[in-house]
Amino acid sequence: MRLLFVVQRYGAEVAGGAELHCRQFATRLADRGHDVDALSSCAVSYVTWDNEYPEGDTELDGVKVTRLRVAQRRDARFFGPLDARVVWGRKPVPLYLQKEWMRMQGPWLPDLAPWLQIHAADYDVVIFFTYLYYTTWAGLPVAAGLVPTVLHPTAHDEPPLALSLFDTVFRQPKAFAFSTDEERALVQRRFGLRAPNGSIGIGFDLDPGDAAADEARFRAWYNLGDDPYLLFVGRLDPGKGSDELFDFFRAFKERNPGALKLVVVGDPLKPLPPHPDVVVTGFVDEATKDASYAGATALVQPSYFESFSMVLAEAWVHSRPALVQGHCDVLVGQCRRSNGGIPYRGFAEFETAVQLLLDQPALGRELGRRGRAYVESRYSWDAVLGRYERLLRHVADYPRMLRPTRPLRNEKDSWSG
Repeated sequence: MRLLFVVQRYGAEVAGGAELHCRQFATRLADRGHDVDALSSCAVSYVTWDNEYPEGDTELDGVKVTRLRVAQRRDARFFGPLDARVVWGRKPVPLYLQKEWMRMQGPWLPDLAPWLQIHAADYDVVIFFTYLYYTTWAGLPVAAGLVPTVLHPTAHDEPPLALSLFDTVFRQPKAFAFSTDEERALVQRRFGLRAPNGSIGIGFDLDPGDAAADEARFRAWYNLGDDPYLLFVGRLDPGKGSDELFDFFRAFKERNPGALKLVVVGDPLKPLPPHPDVVVTGFVDEATKDASYAGATALVQPSYFESFSMVLAEAWVHSRPALVQGHCDVLVGQCRRSNGGIPYRGFAEFETAVQLLLDQPALGRELGRRGRAYVESRYSWDAVLGRYERLLRHVADYPRMLRPTRPLRNEKDSWSG
């Protein structure tokens, strides 16, 4: 099949779950013999949308990437107040304000719609990643009139999803590719979908390589010694729960003095206050990240808003247990299906769960073993790409098929294989 992926950022230097998700699908489908292109912006940072990549065509891992220039960088002085009004302010929000919010949120690509008008029909399927950004809002309606389309919403229960601006967006795709059953249920509740869909998930390499051997070097490099540590992987962003986790950890240490540390691996979008038992590595390469998993007492995933959580599955690949935000349906669902983690709601449950894992290391090993088995059974790349290719072939044949006459309500009805 000839496939086009459309996403807000695309590149090896881009740190972002949805963007990595997109790039992995594109690269692996190209490896499986499909003709795969990608359309994106010249930006690396979603905070500013500055044009850092050159405009035009290049190739990355067998995928031809076309990048369009961002017409206007995001200016927090103007976008911040508008975001507060549109997303968090009084409802309903006038549509003209929502459209201006979308343009300022970015990446604003005036050439996106004209490019798709010319080129979209050259593909069997055009695939859009994430509902939230301008690339999907402006590009999907254009492509949907010319070629079968698939949307990976990567949606979670967050305030922007309630905006009426997205009502028409979710009516455009011929099919949806969801990351989890909880994401599918959320989108179906919000938009009343009738399109074919499947819980495709995200694929993972199941060989942790030399991560266990690298653990000693990781501990030495960050002066961890033999101390137990909780691990947070991701952007230091209040929206990802990093501030709450820091507060919980600090309170835990005040009430339970000991050797436990918190290791934070990721970009410091909002740096944490200094603390003698908090180690912040900043952005690291994949080998260092894998080594951080190998030695962790547990991964902590404190985010309230997730559509899958790649770091959770990565921890399970390394047979590590997880503590997850109990207010996030996706994280709770993943732990319930895998029996690989413990959800917590509030500090009291966090404290109890951490102490339980410290006191009973055998329990942590068993949770990690079950998490690993869950990822092996559902999220190996062969399993995920098999489900995905079946969905794409169905969508590619869509013009020759009748539109579904009833909602697809369960796993049997879906196209997840």
